[in-house]
Amino acid sequence: ALIQSMSTLPGLIGLRYTNSAGDEWSSGSYPQGEYTRGTTWLDEQLLMTYPVIREEQEIGQLSGAFALAAFRADLADFTEELQTKENESRRVSYLWIGGGTIAVLLLCGAVIWLLVFEQTKRIRQLKAQAERFRNADFGEALPVRRGDELGELAAVFNDMRDKLRTTTHSRDYVDSILSGMNEAIIVSDEEGKILRINTATTHLLGYEEGELEGTSIDFVIDTKKSPSLASDSPSGLPREAIFQSKYGESIPVSYTCSIIDSDGVGTSSRIYAAQNITERRRAEKRIRYLARIDALTKIPNRMQFQHLLQRGIARARRASQPLCLFYIDIDHFKEINDTFGHLAGDTTLETVADRLSTALPDHSVIGRLAGDEFAVIIHGLGPDKDGLQQTSLLAQKLLNRLADPFFVQGHEVFMTASMGVAYYPKDAPNVIDLIRNADAALYSAKKSGGNVFAFYTPAMNEASVERLMTKSRLKRAFERDELLVHYQPKYNLETGEVFGAEALVRWELPDRGLILPSDFIPLAEETSLIIEIGEWVLDKVCEDFRVWQRSVGSPGRVSVNLSLKQLRQLNFISRISSILRSHEISPTSLELEITETTLMENPERTIKLLDQLYGLGLHLAIDDFGTGYSSLSALQQFPISTLKIDKSFVRHVVTSPDDATIVDTIVQMGRNLNMDVVAEGVEDEGQLNFLQKLGCTYVQGLLFGDPMSADNYLELLLAQAEGTDTHRALFA
Repeated sequence: ALIQSMSTLPGLIGLRYTNSAGDEWSSGSYPQGEYTRGTTWLDEQLLMTYPVIREEQEIGQLSGAFALAAFRADLADFTEELQTKENESRRVSYLWIGGGTIAVLLLCGAVIWLLVFEQTKRIRQLKAQAERFRNADFGEALPVRRGDELGELAAVFNDMRDKLRTTTHSRDYVDSILSGMNEAIIVSDEEGKILRINTATTHLLGYEEGELEGTSIDFVIDTKKSPSLASDSPSGLPREAIFQSKYGESIPVSYTCSIIDSDGVGTSSRIYAAQNITERRRAEKRIRYLARIDALTKIPNRMQFQHLLQRGIARARRASQPLCLFYIDIDHFKEINDTFGHLAGDTTLETVADRLSTALPDHSVIGRLAGDEFAVIIHGLGPDKDGLQQTSLLAQKLLNRLADPFFVQGHEVFMTASMGVAYYPKDAPNVIDLIRNADAALYSAKKSGGNVFAFYTPAMNEASVERLMTKSRLKRAFERDELLVHYQPKYNLETGEVFGAEALVRWELPDRGLILPSDFIPLAEETSLIIEIGEWVLDKVCEDFRVWQRSVGSPGRVSVNLSLKQLRQLNFISRISSILRSHEISPTSLELEITETTLMENPERTIKLLDQLYGLGLHLAIDDFGTGYSSLSALQQFPISTLKIDKSFVRHVVTSPDDATIVDTIVQMGRNLNMDVVAEGVEDEGQLNFLQKLGCTYVQGLLFGDPMSADNYLELLLAQAEGTDTHRALFA
């Protein structure tokens, strides 16, 4: 069986069986010795020993020996073949590995290129955004990818974009404000180097911003006329300097310099705000000129004249020399203004200044003190005999020169002047007193009728002081209830009955008694007091008239004088209507008296006013007729019902044929115009009888007693009603 088994198995070269009793059977070439169960490798053989099992019991061991030569040859062939396969496989693997590596590398390269491209694109976006920031162009916000560094950087850029947009908008707003400012703005560093300018600076100096950037602030300063600005300590207070433009023009400016912090670490800049004050300096120069020189006549005004007079007095004092002052005023200058207009008045003043300048000796000083008042300083003229003679000759020469005719609007116009003369140091030691005393002498000359000169005397000053005090006390007359209204009766020449009365205002002072209107009405005319007095008189007359009406049926018609200033009031008509309504007095009970001068002051306006007054029912009369100028045609236009002959004609009507003729003419003219005629100032029976023969309508005067109070006038009316009056016999 062992031999048969060996023949069936190639390579098996020996078998050995050993039973459990230790008996052995072998076949072929099996090496001697004991070998371990399992597999044993020898140099030329492979031994394999396994147990033999029968019925689950080991009955022996079977060992086989295999020759290794063929196995080794096969193994070598296999090994060689395996090596060949391995080499082929390795080459194929290398090819696959190389191809795979190349493919992976290409894939990785593509991925890397895509990543790099994407990152480069995002970096370029960041770079472009940064460049836009530099040019103040913020564009759109960058896309943000969370989780990478560039995404975080883009988020930072977007945040910075939002902040820069706000900051830049503010900066642009500030730039637009600076560009729109009229003031030149210059910003410099601490050393004075110009950092930037605004548009106004370019317009002011002619430089562009690039031309001034980096230059010193003193580059734009006219250093010959202004100190350095670079070394100037900023104060924020306005200062003045002279800038020099690109074209060499000197420009005066008012500037302020302030410090602004640049970065909060100690570095600061200066900001200069400058304004061109060329026009202001011209205006200031003009103002200084106008402060000294009268704009119309181009001669020194009052302030400058007083300054020159002060200097003249100082020189005269040092040289022990006298000095003469002429104070000149144009007579009735207001008539030129009222007749020809204010332009003609200005021409007149220019003529006066020119004539005085040409007629005065050399080194004289002329000035316009106010309105139509002029003054002249003559050096060397004194109050001695020769000085008085020279002064008189010069004063008369000036008056004669001013009296020469001149033409206004094609009309030949004549004017005259009055003059007051005062000397330094005889009449006054200083400017104020010298002018005041010369003015007092002027007032005296004007009271003499004008067109004359007068030398100052102390008595004139006393009169001026008295006049001033009277004017001051007149202002308090209303408060102190010092004004009174008296009534002068008017008589009918045919019947001898009281026809009415004229209201006359009186001023009663405790220390001086009654003051006549001729002493205080001219003072009231110089101020607005005449308006207050006129309304007060009218109100008082209406009040008295109301009382008289309760006692007698017809108190007669009461006349009230009107002034020119009252007629000029815009609310004149309404004021009169209001007074009449408040006392419930019929307008037909009153008569308003207006002088010829007032009537002809502005005929067109006066006619309208008188028509309105006549429409109310008031009677109108011309007072002091014959002393002014009014033509017959003018009288026909006015709604006048009464002419009052001035007492200057009545006074000598019996003894003077000329006055008698004038009075007769006025009476006849009044009759022809259907007007009543009232003769004023009748003082004796001869005048009364003469007026009766002429056919005059009414008379009034001291022949019938002094003007009386309201109570006395009421008694006169009651006596007439009872037939016990004493004056009716004069008319028999």
